[in-house]
Amino acid sequence: MSAGFKGMDVVSIRDFSREQIEHVLKLAEKMVPIAKGEERSVLLEGHVLGSLFYEPSTRTRLSFDAAMTRLGGRVLGFDQPAGASVAKGETLADTIRMVDSYSDVIVLRHPQEGAARLAAHFASRPIINAGDGAGQHPTQTMLDLFTIRKEKKKVEGNNVVIVGDLKYGRTVHSLSEALAMFGADLTFVAPPSLQIPKEHLKQIESLGRKPRISGSLEEVIKDADVLYVTRIQKERFPDPAEYQKVAGMYRIDLPMLKDVKRDLMIMHPLPRVGEISSEVDATEHAKYFDQAFNGVPVRMALLGLILGGLK
Repeated sequence: MSAGFKGMDVVSIRDFSREQIEHVLKLAEKMVPIAKGEERSVLLEGHVLGSLFYEPSTRTRLSFDAAMTRLGGRVLGFDQPAGASVAKGETLADTIRMVDSYSDVIVLRHPQEGAARLAAHFASRPIINAGDGAGQHPTQTMLDLFTIRKEKKKVEGNNVVIVGDLKYGRTVHSLSEALAMFGADLTFVAPPSLQIPKEHLKQIESLGRKPRISGSLEEVIKDADVLYVTRIQKERFPDPAEYQKVAGMYRIDLPMLKDVKRDLMIMHPLPRVGEISSEVDATEHAKYFDQAFNGVPVRMALLGLILGGLK
């Protein structure tokens, strides 16, 4: 199994089979004590991760840094293009070529969809897509699956309601396809202007799932096993007026949770900007901070496999 991972680019969740994803999740379980600092590891000692974030990030960037550091490796890179030669007009191709010579694996976040695939063309080292515009976010998908499986014991058969920005939300695009692969039931809740793009819907249906489409969260929340909330991504809207029409349309608060299943779990890739009231944080439903931590063991497992330290 490890032979298939060593040196692999991670650009899209479609690059993985269900068996490969399950292998990553299984190894991630073993990484948890190291991720928590309860055990030490030098698995990736001597290895360097190139971290290139052309867009703001907290959880993804820091969890990759933590994952590499916890395994004994080192990290170099930037989190603000203004502080790099990008500000001078350097192309993505040239930046990738340079960092390729300084590191063993490159993690890239970029505002343009397809940037990670382009980077993989110019790099000899593995490229990991940390989000490319409204495209894909495959490692977020893996940590989301890990979180669901940890809480629900399985992914298949759960009714996952995904609400918010389904058009521009790259997290949703990757996750919905993976959930379909794992046999989950899907319900998409969004206004018509932000519903799941047809190309992703077609991919989901090709995997044998027929999602439910709705504009009302109140109509579907009672049947949800997992509620996956996303923010309306203001930065992706070409027209600010269009954003204002949908901003704040969905909000999870205590009254909204009055009649939900007792074991409903609420997830969010974060950051949140009002979609989930802070009063929900104290409930047993809230799993989004656990979800954020789970990025560390999952990314540890993936880095170990890609760099050849794990089997």
